[in-house]
Amino acid sequence: MAGLNKVMLIGRLGKDPEVISFDNGGKKMTVTMATSERYRDRNGQWQDQTEWHNVVAWGNLANDIDEKRRVYAKGDLMFVEGKIRTRQYTDGQGVTKYITEILAEKMNLISKSNSGGEGYNSGSYNQNAAQSSSPRDTSTPATDRNENKDFDFSQETDDLPF
Repeated sequence: MAGLNKVMLIGRLGKDPEVISFDNGGKKMTVTMATSERYRDRNGQWQDQTEWHNVVAWGNLANDIDEKRRVYAKGDLMFVEGKIRTRQYTDGQGVTKYITEILAEKMNLISKSNSGGEGYNSGSYNQNAAQSSSPRDTSTPATDRNENKDFDFSQETDDLPF
């Protein structure tokens, strides 16, 4: 039976990527990445859960980062696609250690960190345009859409289960 080892993450870089060059010309890029989830607990309180991932890239991706054709920095919001792998090594005291890494095959920048806040600000998605109009009906002015007094538009929908 065949298996599938596929990982897709969206998160922020925890540090600037580091590239190591080897004698044979190969390059290895390493960086940490944080992914976060926000949910309401049983008491209705917001809880944040952050997971840290070790991301590794080899070959052309590492070479592009090393030669500044791709410039990523701490805090950048990134999409990473690859596979998960666990490897083992022996430390200086002879103890076997295990490390789990994301072997990146694709890394795409979603948003630079200079804004200081969360957001999908790059590519074809325009955050300001999305906030100023309704995605369902852009032909009707906002004042006309909100004239239905039977519905309370002020209710928060942050606790949706998806």
